[in-house]
Amino acid sequence: MNSDAVIVALHEVADPERARHSARYFKTGPGEYGEGDIFIGVTVPQVRAVARQYRDLPPSDVMELLESREHEVRLCGVILLVNRYRRSRSPVEKSELFSLYLSGVHTGRVNNWDLIDLGAPTFGGFLLGNPDRVALLNDLARSPSLWERRLSIMLTFAFIRVNEFAEALSMAEFHLADKHDLIHKAVGWMLREIGKRDVAVLRAFLEAHTTQMPRTALRYAIEKLDEAERQQWLRRR
Repeated sequence: MNSDAVIVALHEVADPERARHSARYFKTGPGEYGEGDIFIGVTVPQVRAVARQYRDLPPSDVMELLESREHEVRLCGVILLVNRYRRSRSPVEKSELFSLYLSGVHTGRVNNWDLIDLGAPTFGGFLLGNPDRVALLNDLARSPSLWERRLSIMLTFAFIRVNEFAEALSMAEFHLADKHDLIHKAVGWMLREIGKRDVAVLRAFLEAHTTQMPRTALRYAIEKLDEAERQQWLRRR
């Protein structure tokens, strides 16, 4: 059981036509956010099936997967880290797994929105009750890296799930001036999740910030409101 075996298993179910479609979908062309990424054409359910087969892969081998040039191999590495974190009952191991995931982002190997979004809501749980969480989120939010900035928002999903909204609202407000559409979508998504739990909190944020919100963020945020109210907010924009 090693990283090479995982890679072989993924290649056994790879599909070149699917790889071409994925390359277009994840914007791998020149100047696009996924420029240069390589896809081999494996679906997420297939990657998850391989991850289950190798669920006890040592962390050192998981990190070798994250070093791969192939997107689905790195995806498998993220899934293995997430699944191991969820199974763990050891605070020390959870801390180590969180650090491994974060290092993958810092080194540019966890480098597309699916890799961020798959890991962040789980690993954000490590920050619950952590006194350093605000400093970490702020550092990520100020990063020139698109993926670190998206991570700063997506980690707060774990807080939202336990009805702690302060960090998510702070990140949403901070990122209103960001120029990238993938940040706008993440902001709107987290605001929508807040609104599903406490619509009054969402409305208060909208009252304060609608005129400054990117239209994409606003549309995502109000998606679960009724049509009449959605139109009211859109007219304010």
